[in-house]
Amino acid sequence: MSKVRFTFNILAIAIFTLTVVSVAQAQATRTWVSGVGDDVNPCSRTAPCKTYAGAISKTAKDGEISTLDPGGFGAVTITKSITINGGGAGQGYGSILASLVNGVIINITDVNDIRKSVKLDWLNINGASTGLDGVKFIAGNVLHVSNTLIDGFTSDGIEVTAATPNVVIENTKIRNCVGTGIRTNSATGAGIKATVANSVITRNGVGVDFQNGTLGSVYDSTVANNTSHGLQVGEPTAGSNMNVVNVNVSNNGGTGVNVLNTSRARIARCNIFQNNVSLAPANLVDSGGNNSIAGNTTNTAPNGPSPFPQN
Repeated sequence: MSKVRFTFNILAIAIFTLTVVSVAQAQATRTWVSGVGDDVNPCSRTAPCKTYAGAISKTAKDGEISTLDPGGFGAVTITKSITINGGGAGQGYGSILASLVNGVIINITDVNDIRKSVKLDWLNINGASTGLDGVKFIAGNVLHVSNTLIDGFTSDGIEVTAATPNVVIENTKIRNCVGTGIRTNSATGAGIKATVANSVITRNGVGVDFQNGTLGSVYDSTVANNTSHGLQVGEPTAGSNMNVVNVNVSNNGGTGVNVLNTSRARIARCNIFQNNVSLAPANLVDSGGNNSIAGNTTNTAPNGPSPFPQN
């Protein structure tokens, strides 16, 4: 009987040890993916995983998934704070092919996840003209998208419906999306704070659309060749503000800067060229008095209450 008990004790210890090792592997602070990896691996540098979805289950909250070499790493749903680094800058380029699906879904609701923050860096998110949204941000506090290419989606390049997040999009190209390049629309009408910098938004339906209480800025960017409006700010239920500084708004099929209802746009040092209409309505666009507006089918000048001061 004592031998049986001893055997059971040894088995119990072995199972416990294996469980601890498995959990430790599943919660690594940094994991790795490779085009020649395998999702049964622990996602270490020497034994990388194959997909971002495979790696995310083995990455600790607030950790990072790094990309060893170029490859197709699949669509992914993110439910915890994490960084996905596609490994540009000479290491490789993290490709997500999202045919018929969303490229990246972010839905962080865990009350124990204090940061609720996601960073996407050096990714190539390709909808192949059939994908839904490139990045769909449903819930969370912070989203950073940097050095990323989003191309070919049937809805939006980046869609933000989370309640009150901070969103920063920089050094990013978004193109060929049937809906909108970047659209923010909080379901609660609370204030999304959004910044778009050093980016190129082209050949979408609408370039950038800040809606429903968004307080947003677009600067040092190009918004061009979109089928409908270049920049739009509006609401169904809560007014929004869009600050536009040093932006080239050109060759858009509708209005360069389009403002709806009680929202406002403020423009400074912008070039608004060769759109159907430069901006509308004029009384909802405030100007720094230092913009260039020419070559539009209808050249409308901003006519807010007064030019905001140059300091």
